[in-house]
Amino acid sequence: MSAATALSPATAFPAASALGALTAERFERALAESAGAPAWWLERKRGAYERFAVLPAPRRTDESWRFSSLAGLGLPAAPAAPEPGGAASPLAGVHLAASLRFVNNRLAPGGGLPADLAARGVILTTLAEAARHHPDLLKAHFMAQPQRLGSEKFAALHTAFALDGAFLYLPRGVELADPILLVHAASGGEVFPHTLVVAEENTRATVIDYFTGSAPLALGANDLYAGHGSQLTYVAVQDWSPGTLSFQLNSTVVRRDARVQSLNVHLGARQARHESLSQLQAPGAFSEMLAVTVADRAQEFDQRTLQVHQAPNTKSDLLYKNVLLDEAKTIFSGLIIVDPDAQKTDAYQSNRNLVLGDGAEANSLPGLEIQANDVRCTHGATTSRLDPEQEFYLQARGIPPPRARQLLIFAFFEEVLNRLAHEDLHAALRELIQAKIKA
Repeated sequence: MSAATALSPATAFPAASALGALTAERFERALAESAGAPAWWLERKRGAYERFAVLPAPRRTDESWRFSSLAGLGLPAAPAAPEPGGAASPLAGVHLAASLRFVNNRLAPGGGLPADLAARGVILTTLAEAARHHPDLLKAHFMAQPQRLGSEKFAALHTAFALDGAFLYLPRGVELADPILLVHAASGGEVFPHTLVVAEENTRATVIDYFTGSAPLALGANDLYAGHGSQLTYVAVQDWSPGTLSFQLNSTVVRRDARVQSLNVHLGARQARHESLSQLQAPGAFSEMLAVTVADRAQEFDQRTLQVHQAPNTKSDLLYKNVLLDEAKTIFSGLIIVDPDAQKTDAYQSNRNLVLGDGAEANSLPGLEIQANDVRCTHGATTSRLDPEQEFYLQARGIPPPRARQLLIFAFFEEVLNRLAHEDLHAALRELIQAKIKA
């Protein structure tokens, strides 16, 4: 079946919605923009759109969409007020090793890779360039892991429409002291940001994805591959406009004695779904999965995670913290899977919610699926309000009630932010969170 004859996504989503508007005709126009791309890359996109068109839309009976507001997926696309494409990133104070900026799915002028890093074999380019010059790496790692958390349809749509995302390759033994910043900006249309990081053996790097601007739909994904002995820190800041429907699909592969620390900061969008899959595939692999969320007004943040231990002597540690204001809603559904051969697994999962709005709603569904007998696995969730005694303590020392409340919220998040080793980045993230809370 060709894309031209594929079923219209309008059979699942209203044509006036951001998803329903992505018809076969729109896909063909987008594909025409990739003229000159390798044939295998174009065929992969055609196959992905066909999968999107025939895969069923989420239903209320789907366990992977439990508690989600499915009606929000079909709402008419909210008019987006364009934002200046050259707006400065609030992370500009962080000293960087390199940077790229994408605006409306395309690489913007400026940034790039310094000559000294290029001389060491580091590659920082676009997916389009990688398809031409590094096809084996792209074939091996781009959207290579199966989607297991419910968004197969949306992953196929992303694969079809992703044009010009970021590709970072770190050759064996390279260590970067400063982060690499990747800015993904939108100014009115649908965007499909992608970041692919391939870290070979014994490398070290920090990568920051920053999502900003106004779009009816932001459907992003990232693939992280950590080779033997590598150390990769990945930070994603989602700060889309209040009218955006956001998806972010993460896949992480951790090899022998490698360590991946991922931190997701959720601030923007009207409805945001974040899926994170971490696969520990060799002994000594360690995955640390962190997230902080500030939800206000009627925002919904839907977080789905999967920690898969596939080899012995592996470790994972998940800590997700949410603050809910006004009538906001959060969903956390996390699962730890330990395969039969993954003896000596050490896995931890915790979701903590601080509910400050009378109409706010926090849903937590942690879970375990253990098939080995020599493991240590714990999971849990808590939902609470601010401690009145702590508030009274601060107010008794002359701190006004609004400020006392803010200090307690900041303290709640510091347990997560303190795990970052990069002080400048820690400070920049703290300022972003404070700005949202004070707004």
